[in-house]
Amino acid sequence: MPTLDATVTTIVVMPTYNERDNIESIATRLIAYSGVGVLIVDDGSPDGTGNLADALAARHTGRIEVLHRTGLRGLGRSYVDGMQLALSRGASFIVQMDADWSHDPAYLPELLAAASNADLVIGSRYVHGVSVIDWPLRRVLLSTCANRYIREIIGLRVHDCTAGYRCWRREALARLPLTNLASDGYAFQVEMLFEADATRCAITEVPIVFVERRAGCSKVSGGVLLESLATPWRLLLRRLVRHLHIATRPAAQLATK
Repeated sequence: MPTLDATVTTIVVMPTYNERDNIESIATRLIAYSGVGVLIVDDGSPDGTGNLADALAARHTGRIEVLHRTGLRGLGRSYVDGMQLALSRGASFIVQMDADWSHDPAYLPELLAAASNADLVIGSRYVHGVSVIDWPLRRVLLSTCANRYIREIIGLRVHDCTAGYRCWRREALARLPLTNLASDGYAFQVEMLFEADATRCAITEVPIVFVERRAGCSKVSGGVLLESLATPWRLLLRRLVRHLHIATRPAAQLATK
């Protein structure tokens, strides 16, 4: 099975489920950038995305790698497995990105440039108003209200808490408790951001224009939305438990920190 070359300094981790119509065009666009490799994490797509990804990896040896997941499905689980593999490959920067062209590869150089002075760079839809194309008004309202809801409960100072287009410095990503993350979907993005804030990551946002997927169907479900509503409260409880744990440590133990 082809693996990423050691000269790859940036790995784009791209989870896929039924993205056969998009994966070839976006992967080949990404590897047009020098030093960029693509790690496709396929969740057993019944449409043959995984087979097409294998063919791409064979054609572009050292620039595209495929991880076939066979366990429980889900965006969060796919990202955790993909990020752990990307860290083991030694990449300096790890990028989260959707495979459906809603995240334009043209913004990648801007995210990487901003990462020279930040631990986490978010490709943000909401830095300058609302930068979304081809969304119905109800979806825009749902997304903007969800972000305000998350900011108010957790106290995050980020405009786009649910954004999926992100660039991490490897040192920052390695500090996060990836194996302990329990969320999926949008909630996974929120939990990652919460942990980044908890570990004092320097976080910045780069404005992007988000475009609705070119082909295929959205993976957003009622369960994903319900999890997104509950997750900020779960994370708030986690913060309170951590603070309580620190406050109840023996004084001698705290002095050694």
